[in-house]
Amino acid sequence: MASIRSKLADIFDNREQEIAQSWLERQAAGTRRLSPAEQHEINRQSREFLSAIKGAMQQDGAANIAGPAWAPVREFLSNFSASRAKAGFTPTETASFIFSLKQPVFDALRQELGQDANALAAETWRATELLDALGLLTAESFQKSREDMISRQQAELLELSTPVVQLWDGILALPLIGTLDSSRTQVVMQNLLDAIVKTRSDFAIIDITGVPVVDTLVAQHLLKTVAAARLMGAECLISGIRPQIAQTIIHLGVDLAGVVTKATLADAFAIAMRRIGYTVVRDQKTKIAVER
Repeated sequence: MASIRSKLADIFDNREQEIAQSWLERQAAGTRRLSPAEQHEINRQSREFLSAIKGAMQQDGAANIAGPAWAPVREFLSNFSASRAKAGFTPTETASFIFSLKQPVFDALRQELGQDANALAAETWRATELLDALGLLTAESFQKSREDMISRQQAELLELSTPVVQLWDGILALPLIGTLDSSRTQVVMQNLLDAIVKTRSDFAIIDITGVPVVDTLVAQHLLKTVAAARLMGAECLISGIRPQIAQTIIHLGVDLAGVVTKATLADAFAIAMRRIGYTVVRDQKTKIAVER
């Protein structure tokens, strides 16, 4: 980008307040209705941004926004974009923060260079290059912030969707709901192994009642989880085997030899109780009692 120190930097120095006032008015006239607190924050951000630009141009006459002089501007836009993404602003609303500055800057240039058409055209083009580059940087920072936020939310949802429940002393249950893919399998396996170590359980019931489709890949993920639990000294039982799932497993030729499977979680729980030495009997007074 060509040197813009000739007039543009001087205009930001001499007409900063005028540019700021016009810019704030244009932002206030936007489509989003802002609360007084939001408007106050935008006013603060706008003046901070103008101050950062002025400081950068005083150090770097070439206005290379990738240079060290523009580090404070880049940091500001990164933080600004992240805050807007969290607040629910759209990409257009976020980028318009920069692009709405064009008109106030162009007006200031016209007042300063209105008598010199060549200089006005040159400085207007340089200002356009600068603000476009900053606008693109803002859009990229906003997109990255959104992607990071979505990734964190997905990770949190995975954690919430794979709870490990202790049904009895030594017996865990892992109810699965939804599709079981490779990334989720890692979370499932990690949560189950951590729970086995923490509770010193001998049995873990993996319930797939809420898994809509069981294909070869899902079956392989289940077998990997079972194998990992065995290495930790716990035996896994798989419950929730519906007739359709049983037929699919047979059709796919998946070998579940050595893995206890049951139609319901209750059936699997009863087997685990018997294996650790408990017997469930009906009592006349309390209806149900557990004996060992």
